[in-house]
Formats: sequence, C-alpha cells, structure tokens
Amino acid sequence: MTCSFLDGDHFTNGPGSLIPVSDAAGEIAAVGEGVTRFAVGDRVVNTFHTNWIGGRLPAAETLRGYGNAQDGQLAQYRAVSENALAALPESLTYEQGATLPCAAVTAWTARHAAEAGRRRAHPRHRRCLAVRPAAGEGARARVIATTSSAAKAAKLTGLGADTVIDYVETPEWGQAVLDATGGRGADRIVEVGGPGTFAQSLVAAGTHHAEIVLVGFVGTGGAPIGFMDLFRSGATVRKTWVGSREDTEVLVRRLAVRPIGPVIDSVHPFGDADAAFRHFAGRGNFGKVVIAAP
Repeated sequence: MTCSFLDGDHFTNGPGSLIPVSDAAGEIAAVGEGVTRFAVGDRVVNTFHTNWIGGRLPAAETLRGYGNAQDGQLAQYRAVSENALAALPESLTYEQGATLPCAAVTAWTARHAAEAGRRRAHPRHRRCLAVRPAAGEGARARVIATTSSAAKAAKLTGLGADTVIDYVETPEWGQAVLDATGGRGADRIVEVGGPGTFAQSLVAAGTHHAEIVLVGFVGTGGAPIGFMDLFRSGATVRKTWVGSREDTEVLVRRLAVRPIGPVIDSVHPFGDADAAFRHFAGRGNFGKVVIAAP
C-alpha cells in the first residue's frame, strides 16, 4: 500500500470515517463463484477507479475510488471486484506494484492518453511533475522537472531529468522553462499544482500550442488567470483523472518488457501506518511512501 495526497483532507463521494489508501498490490487469497479473470495465488494490483474499465473518462460523480467513495486498501484482506484488478508482472515486487495505481497511471495517461484518433508527435521539451521520472523515462522526450530543494534536484538529475528547476529559488519557473528551451517553451506540461502554479504553466507553454495536462491541485493561491492569458498562450488544456483499468493494464505490460523501477522513498510496517502518514505529511519524501502488510 502507498500513501497519496488524496489520503488526507480531500473531497469524497462516500461516507465519513473511510479506511484510507487508494493503492495496493497483493496476492489473490480466495475467489468467489463465477470469477474468471484471476485465480488463487495470482499477483495483482488494484485499479484506482473500480468502475472505469476503459474508454472516455466518465462523469466524475459516477467514479468510485478506494478511500474516497468506499473503504480503502489499508487492510490485511480486501474483497474487491475482479474487474477492478490488473495482473502484476513478476518483474515488480509488491512494494513496487503498490506505487502504480494512482501516481504511475496518472503519469502514463498524462504522457500518452490523447483523444481517440488524434495524431500526436513526440514532444521535444516537457515539464514532468508528480511521479516525475515515471512520466518521462524512456519516452524519447527532453524532461524539464521542477522540485523544491537542491537535494531532490540532484536525485532527479540522477534519474535522468535533463533540466531541473528549483521553484523555491526560482518562483518564476515558467520563464526559466522558456529560457531553457530557447524561448520555445514546453510541448507538454504536467500540471499538478493547480491554482497555485497554473499561471507559471501558461508561461512555460510559450505561444506554440502546447498541451497542459491538469493532474492535481496541491498548490494554493497563485496569480489570477484572465482570458487573454489563455488566448496568448494558445495552449490546449486537458484534464486527466488517473486512468481506467485498460490504462493500468497497458502500463504494467509496458513495465514488464521495459522495466522502469518505481521510486520508493521508504517502507513502513503495517502496524506503524501512522508513522508512514506522518512521514508523508512532512513532505520530505522523494518517491512513494509504502506500507507493507504482514
């Protein structure tokens, strides 16, 4: 199981006092009558949305996620629908698998999921946030990453980022992206800050019809956005809300043949889950915070 920014004070479609944690990997312990997709002993990872199998994003109010619309995965055993699981490749550990359902699938769909039938060239420059390396490694793209400290910047460089910008030291990082790309800007921007950073994403997009993929809303405040800001940028703004089971299956198949090791910050025992959440809330982690079931 892994911690997510959604595991704290956030919107919910379900009752209060839900069991937290949206992401998990494990082994099938038992199956019910009529189950055909999996058997006892199979290694699996859950999908983020239990009822989005494939196709276009359904209406938000119809989506059901763990720890949001129903009890989450912080448990030793969990009864789930076979339709809300994907096979976990043998090349990945359970700890690595638990990092995939939210962060990695979001990075994958931000990078790859465009409208059906729409042709798209490979981007030449991009900013990569959230699960930063997962969206960029092996994608034949130049990665411009943003982070909050020199230590994290060094780690991102070690993972393959071409350029790293410290947004604490450089709050006008949108201009820094323009400078790093010779004034052209990014082709695709993965926007996780939301209202706190969107104005900078518009600057980073330049004026050449970039795509800004809205992923999250962890930032607050930020400059107001006017119509002319959007008009001058020429950017296409697209939302992604993690992904479907089909997206998850495509990603894990890709990882099986071209391994990209998920970045894990720390692993905490199930009996000390509170420590995992405290560590995550401290924002000092680099990579996923994992809770290991006994």
